[in-house]
Amino acid sequence: MNILATDALIIVDVQNDFCPGGALPVDEGHHVVPVINPLLKQFDHLVFTRDWHPHNHCSFSYPPEFMDGSWPEHCRANSPGAEFHGDLRVPVDALIVNKGMDPDKEAYSGFQGVPPLADKLRGRGVTRVFVCGLAMEYCVKQTALDGVAEGFDVFLIENACRGINFPEGSAAAAVEEMCQAGVKVCWSGDLTP
Repeated sequence: MNILATDALIIVDVQNDFCPGGALPVDEGHHVVPVINPLLKQFDHLVFTRDWHPHNHCSFSYPPEFMDGSWPEHCRANSPGAEFHGDLRVPVDALIVNKGMDPDKEAYSGFQGVPPLADKLRGRGVTRVFVCGLAMEYCVKQTALDGVAEGFDVFLIENACRGINFPEGSAAAAVEEMCQAGVKVCWSGDLTP
């Protein structure tokens, strides 16, 4: 599949806290980095989303139940855990979208962040988005679904994502939900400049 000038790559939440050793690690989350880095030079439009939570974010729970609305404290704004993984290449001209900054609102999707992603992409003439990153069942899925809802043609780069997969099968179920909503699935090797 040829990458076009009207395509954007959205890299979702490849942050220290979601990688091994972080506050809310995705199993093998760091393995997405060597898949994503070679893709960066193929796209004219790059978007990096990140959780950027205040210290009193509504998703923080003590003790956490590791489910929607009850997570350990993670990706606090300006903390080491909120930084992008050290091996991830983030070009200086990439668009960075911060999400989850309102203490009273959960925000899994990059389209719920600041600056408003849909407007930025349309302003650049983007019509197709390719989504990858962490974690499949939450922020990746919601970003992809919102991309469809915003009228973009959305592709999930499946081998450039990792899921929590708890309960077992939840990552595969997330992929199926995305497909039913119109998201198309591809692998990094399918993409050519």
